[in-house]
Amino acid sequence: MGSGIATVTVRAGYRTLIHDLDDARVARGVDTVRGFLAKSAKLGKLTEEQAAEASARVEGTTELKDLAGAGVVIEAIFEDLAAKRDLFGRLDDIVGKDTLFHTNTSTLSVTGIAAGSALPERVVGTHYCNPAPLMKLVEVADGRHTASWAHEATIEFLASVGKTTVVTKDRPGFIVNRFLIPWENSCIQALENGLGTKESIDAAVTGALGHPMGPFKLLDVVGLDIHQQVATRLYEQLRDPKFFPPPMVDRMVAAGDLGRKTGRGFYTYDDNRLFGS
Repeated sequence: MGSGIATVTVRAGYRTLIHDLDDARVARGVDTVRGFLAKSAKLGKLTEEQAAEASARVEGTTELKDLAGAGVVIEAIFEDLAAKRDLFGRLDDIVGKDTLFHTNTSTLSVTGIAAGSALPERVVGTHYCNPAPLMKLVEVADGRHTASWAHEATIEFLASVGKTTVVTKDRPGFIVNRFLIPWENSCIQALENGLGTKESIDAAVTGALGHPMGPFKLLDVVGLDIHQQVATRLYEQLRDPKFFPPPMVDRMVAAGDLGRKTGRGFYTYDDNRLFGS
């Protein structure tokens, strides 16, 4: 998800620094961004010059201190409250006091994450719909102590990268995943029950409901491991069975069939990088 968001920001003209735990992950993130831009140029969505300029704006690092000059930090690590809190606490001593902290969580409490920072007023929830380079929507959720200046600056920033925003409450799942996760679980269960094939269910959803992508192609883009994590976190907080991932999800994750990023999920892929736009 972080690479997708980085693609959005470099495409909008921002110098973007991808931080990750080791050199291999950093290189993979930068390569994903540049690969997406190259595909976009090949498809005629960007000129070669635009793609090259955007590619030059992305760099990578394993050192948090390199983020010292950042005006916005967008956290997109896995859904672990302690890890997110720790990251913001460490960044407090590195970046300026006016630097915005954005968390891309969709299941955890923004207020809880913000508690990791000595300045919780600068923390805002910004949930980018997946895949971030293709989807226009970002959900914005303030924490209990988010300041009005941080909220307003966040809305302005998101508009500058071409996003449409909806403001929601700091509640598990926000708006989109409250609807999306139970629906995706229902589609997976329908497949497991033999109501249709993955192709026929995807075709029914795109053809009859007007969705741009069927549920199984979307799940392959998101990643079955991510769906499992998000669905499980929502179930743990809401205790509603409709959020609990069906057994098929556990089997696919155990087999390593995570979707496009591993080359196989519900479908198989020769190229595991996201399509360009």
